[in-house]
Amino acid sequence: MCHAIKMPDTILITELQNQLALMQAKLDALQEDKVEMQSRIDHLLAELKLSKSQKYGKKSEKAPRGTFNEAEQHKTTEPPKHHKKGKQTLAEHFEREEVEHTLTELTCQCCGEQLHQCGSEDSEQVKIIPAKVSVIKHKQFKYACRHCEHEQLTSKIITAPKPKQPIPGSIASPEALAAVVTGKYCDALPLYRFVEILGRGGLELSRGTLANWCIKAGLLISPLVAAMQRHLLNEHSLCADETRTQVLDEGDNPSSNSYMWVYRSNEVSHEPVVIYDYQAGRSRACAKEFLAGYQGYLQCDGYRVYDGIEGITPVGCWAHARRKYNDALKAESKNKGRAHKAISFISQLYKLETQAKNKQLSPQARYQLRQEKALPILMHFKAWLDEAEGKVTAGSYIGKAIKYTLNQWPKLMRYSEDGELGIDNNITERDIRPFTTGRKNWLFSKSINGAQASATLYSIVMTCRANDINPYYYFVHLFKTLPNRDEGDDDFTDLMPWNVQLDFDYS
Repeated sequence: MCHAIKMPDTILITELQNQLALMQAKLDALQEDKVEMQSRIDHLLAELKLSKSQKYGKKSEKAPRGTFNEAEQHKTTEPPKHHKKGKQTLAEHFEREEVEHTLTELTCQCCGEQLHQCGSEDSEQVKIIPAKVSVIKHKQFKYACRHCEHEQLTSKIITAPKPKQPIPGSIASPEALAAVVTGKYCDALPLYRFVEILGRGGLELSRGTLANWCIKAGLLISPLVAAMQRHLLNEHSLCADETRTQVLDEGDNPSSNSYMWVYRSNEVSHEPVVIYDYQAGRSRACAKEFLAGYQGYLQCDGYRVYDGIEGITPVGCWAHARRKYNDALKAESKNKGRAHKAISFISQLYKLETQAKNKQLSPQARYQLRQEKALPILMHFKAWLDEAEGKVTAGSYIGKAIKYTLNQWPKLMRYSEDGELGIDNNITERDIRPFTTGRKNWLFSKSINGAQASATLYSIVMTCRANDINPYYYFVHLFKTLPNRDEGDDDFTDLMPWNVQLDFDYS
C-alpha cells in the first residue's frame, strides 16, 4: 500500500514566495514598459502636434501674451506706428508724360455763354512697361594718313578703341549682364523664366547662354569679393550661418548635399560686408579656412564646428534658444508653464534690446544697459534653469530646450560683454534667406563653377542690401570698371559699396 509523500510546509511556502516574486518582477517590468511606451506615445504626439503647427500654424516667433509673460505687460512709452493714409506720392525721377483732358462743348448750361479755362485738377498713375530690349551699336572709326598713302610703300590704318567689355566677344553689355544677375540672384528668377521674358521682347537666348554669362560675371567679380573678405576679417565681430545646397557634378553622388556658408559684419558695422562661401562639406575645416587669421567674436547658432578655432570667441544666439521653447509650447500639452516662464525671461532680454535700438544707443551705452539690467535677468533665469532641469523629462521638448540653454549658457551670456554684439544671429539668417528662396526655384546647381559663381554674385547682392544701394546699378558700375583694371591690382577700395558714387539713369 502506497502513501503520498507530504511536502513540508516550509518548502511549499518558499515555492509560493518564489512564484510570487517572479510574478511581481514581471508586473514591474510590464509597468516599466507601460511607462516607457506612454512616454514614447507622448513624444510622438508632441512631434505630430509640432509638425502640424509648423505646417499650418503661424510662423511668427513673437512671444505669446500670457500669465508668465511679464515683459509684455509693461506699457510702452513709444508712439504708435500708424500706416500712411492717402495715395502714394510717386518719385520725381520717374519720366512723366502729360495727358490733357478738355471739354468738347464750351457752352455754359446755365446761361449759354462761353466757358473759359480756370485751372486743372491733377492726378498721377504709374505706368509700367515690361523689359525693354535695345541694341548698343559700337561704331569704331578707322583712320589713315594721306601723306603715307602717297609717299610711303605701306600705310597704317588705326581703329579707334572701344571700352573693354565684361565678356569679350559676347553680345552681353554691362547693362544686360547686370539685368540677368540681378534677376536671378536678387529677385530669385530662374533663368528659364528670364529666357521667356526676353523671348516676349523678341530676343531669343538660351538658358545655357545666360548660365555662362553668370559664371563669367562671377569670375570677373571674384577679386573684388576677395578684397571684401579681407575687409570683413578685420572687423571687430562677425556672424555666421550655413545652409545646404545641391550640386549635380559634386563627387560621385549627385544627391549629396553641399553647403553655402554665409559670413557677415555685425549689426552695428558702418561698412557691412556679406560673403557667401560655397563648400562641399560642413566640417570645421571649412570655417577654419575662411576665418584664417581672424581674431574676435563670432556669433552663430549652437553648431559645434565653430568651437575650437584659434582666435575665435563664439557668441550664442538667443533666437535659437527661444525657438526651442516655442517648439515646446506648440508640441506639448503638459509643461506649458515652464515654456511660458522661459519665454518670459527671454522676452525681457529682448525688450531691453528694443529700447536700446529705439533710443539709438551707442555700443558703450548698450553695454552699460546690459550690465545694469540684463545681467540680473540672466542670473535669475540661470537659477530657474538649474532648478527646472531635474524636474522635467530629458527627452521631452521642454527638457531638450532647457538642456540646450544650459549647454550654450557661456556663449549665450557673452553678448552682455560687448555693446557691439547682437543678442541673436537673426541678421545672418535674413541674409541667407534669399538663397533659400532661390533654391526653391532652381533646386540645384549644375556644376561647381556655377555654385561658386552663385556664391560670388550673392555676396555682391547681399552686401548691396546691407549698404542700402541698388544692386543693378552697382553691377553695371562693376561690369564697366573691372575689365579696365590691371590684373595685378588688388586694391579695390574705390569699388567698395560705401565708396562708389553711382549714376542712376532711370530713363
